[in-house]
Amino acid sequence: MSDEIQVHATPVTDDVDLPRIEKAVREILAAVGEDPDRDGLLETPARVARMYAEMFSGLRIDPREHTKKFFEEKYDEVVLVRDISFCSMCEHHLLPFVGKAHIGYMPSGKVIGLSKLARVVEVVARRPQVQERLTETVADLLVEELGAKGVAVIIEADHSCMTIRGVRKPGSLTITSAMRGIFRSNLSSRSEIMQLIYGKHH
Repeated sequence: MSDEIQVHATPVTDDVDLPRIEKAVREILAAVGEDPDRDGLLETPARVARMYAEMFSGLRIDPREHTKKFFEEKYDEVVLVRDISFCSMCEHHLLPFVGKAHIGYMPSGKVIGLSKLARVVEVVARRPQVQERLTETVADLLVEELGAKGVAVIIEADHSCMTIRGVRKPGSLTITSAMRGIFRSNLSSRSEIMQLIYGKHH
């Protein structure tokens, strides 16, 4: 049984021009030498349009809506949520990258519902994205919204643009991190959060 936290977004099609996407997909199929009118491909443009509406739904949602509700607590030790699974779309090739995020923060009088951290990752991931920016965006947003003493975001992902095309290196993993506040300035605090994330696995 996996202990990964999964968040499933509800498909959103408002403000998405589905017919325009369908027309573009038909053009791509024709351009690569396929017949978009053959039986197996007749519904493909509509399927792809709905898929893009879902994968890019984060463009129409402000992730801050998930940070508005917090609790006043005196707790001042590390809060960590590990293994938040996500899927995003690389903006360079429009191929998915899939992985997990680890988010830790040191509260300064405010704590947030744990599921809200997963929701923030989900919203920010559901945009044309690069992993580096995804990592930085989540960290900066949590610093701004929670006023935390420190925020640490580490993201590990498998990129299709590296595994199925180009260099074709399956099994490669990209890891990015963003350290803010005490996790950036204090070596022992940074060591503590890294131990909490990886200690049992390495």
